[in-house]
Amino acid sequence: MHHIKNTFILLLTLSFLLSAVVYVSDFSFETTTFTQTWLTKVMNWTHYKVINSTLVGHTEKDLLFSLLPNQQIQRRATIAQTTDIPIYHHVAHPSNYHFILDEPDKCSQWDPFLVFMVPVAPHQVEARNAIRSTWGNESSVQGKAVLTLFLVGLTGGPEAQQKLEEESRQHRDLVQSNFVDSYFNLTIKTMVIMDWLATRCAQANFSMKVDSDMYINVEYLMSLLLAPNTPRENYITGYMMWDRPVVRNKNSKWYVSEELYPEPIYPTYLQGMGYVFSNDLSGKIVEASEKVKAFNIEDAYVGACLKQLGIAPSSPPDPSQFRAYLGQYKREDFLRVITTILGSPQQLIDIWKDLKKPT
Repeated sequence: MHHIKNTFILLLTLSFLLSAVVYVSDFSFETTTFTQTWLTKVMNWTHYKVINSTLVGHTEKDLLFSLLPNQQIQRRATIAQTTDIPIYHHVAHPSNYHFILDEPDKCSQWDPFLVFMVPVAPHQVEARNAIRSTWGNESSVQGKAVLTLFLVGLTGGPEAQQKLEEESRQHRDLVQSNFVDSYFNLTIKTMVIMDWLATRCAQANFSMKVDSDMYINVEYLMSLLLAPNTPRENYITGYMMWDRPVVRNKNSKWYVSEELYPEPIYPTYLQGMGYVFSNDLSGKIVEASEKVKAFNIEDAYVGACLKQLGIAPSSPPDPSQFRAYLGQYKREDFLRVITTILGSPQQLIDIWKDLKKPT
């Protein structure tokens, strides 16, 4: 009996070791293969978690096809001649999607001069609330109506969707479309924003696409837009990006294949953190997107659409007002800029309170 027990333990140990070897071998194969593809990037949920529990156990490719309707994916050529793993290119034209939550009458009721459109993940309630209590609460600036709306994609589950719908009923500032909300799909998100502005808010004079981690000095922005030399048509400005090379490193989150964008240098574009434009451009950019193949760098893609239209981005009158980072907080610095990136929603609240204190 003791001999049988020892034999059983030995077999169990060998079985475990063999399973471990097979697992490590499979993992090694997958990492060397899929890190070279966009499929991994499609399923990279670093920022936005949208995998429903009902999808657990599916392969990455199964997840891709279960989350996206067939008409929203086109199978493209292989990444390189050395591999037969295809890339999956998402069609960014907004006609491929529809709105789940909408505020179609908001602009007719509000008649805004300026509309802020904030792309944000469904679960980022804290970021939305911080904006609602700071610059997004500025409804009238220098006598002009201002409107702030948030654009989200799919939540990934019924419970999260229910919470989002409750938030929508409370604030009436959410727009939701049926694309997968992921970093990879920011181009889709931006084009859906443009479509909403063109079809629901054509009467607005200006719009601004602004990220959810941004500080916005609405007073200074309004002064820029009301200046007599600021054009009311074919105008877009922000943090200028000149002569930026296309990233060809397949391990980079900014990788774009030559098949999707063959040129080595992007056309001049505005950094995606926050750019403001005359609202006539929203419909024109949507129209141009029918002819410009989509790729996953959303701000550069807008630049490509502008190039297709023959419209050049404008450098702001004072380029120092559109900043990426200001570093350590200094009140006088924040009083002079229009945009800058912040580290957290709470930081936005704290800075806003300080800036609004009487001097």
